[in-house]
Amino acid sequence: MTACVIILYWVLACCQVRSCGFGEMQMVRILVVDDDKNTRRLLEAVLAAENYTVFTATNGEEALQVMDREHIDLVVLDIMMPKMDGYEFTRILRESNNNLPILMVSAKQLPEDRHRGFIVGTDDYITKPIDVEEMLLRIKALLRRAQIAAERKIVIGDVVLDYDRLTVTKNGEVQELPQKEFMLLFKLLSYPGRIFTRIQLMDEIWGNESDSGWETVTVHIARLRKRFEGWEEFEIVSVRGLGYKAVKKV
Repeated sequence: MTACVIILYWVLACCQVRSCGFGEMQMVRILVVDDDKNTRRLLEAVLAAENYTVFTATNGEEALQVMDREHIDLVVLDIMMPKMDGYEFTRILRESNNNLPILMVSAKQLPEDRHRGFIVGTDDYITKPIDVEEMLLRIKALLRRAQIAAERKIVIGDVVLDYDRLTVTKNGEVQELPQKEFMLLFKLLSYPGRIFTRIQLMDEIWGNESDSGWETVTVHIARLRKRFEGWEEFEIVSVRGLGYKAVKKV
């Protein structure tokens, strides 16, 4: 029995005994693109064990052909492949305004390789040898963000944030927020647990050309805290010396 087969058996055994909310992921269709047969088999086994529907391709050209035939929700993409590499595949998708989530998986570990991946449009990047648990967590995060982007809503327990209406609704009670306050809250809750500096939030919400200082962020955070004081679903936490993060509590 080869080492690869042993690994596949081990992965399947581990995934099958783990409770991971299969019902939520049955319809998610993932395309694995890698020219290495053993890597494709490993990723296919891991993802299938998590109840994802998996398609495979050996290079970018073949991946595009699969996407012509099948609806795909996310791509796990190698970089170095014959005919069409991962960079070119990603560039083609982004230039055609296709915002399909892409997770690059590569043995390339230099910062410039990662930078190039993000420049052409990948959403995330993980290096080989693959940490299976980390990969699955990153996939779930990418799918969650894609759903938020598509629906333009965030649901946390009984709370619904509606981006198009700038409203926060809880148990039928609707609050319409000022635009900047809403955008700030929506940004933080789109990435729960992630720390954002005041400068990051300032640049994204108010823009680089704004004459306001970073103190504006502090003022808006204070208003949000007062508005949602006592809510059990989430809170905005200050991280000393760094910035702010949103914490989901349900």
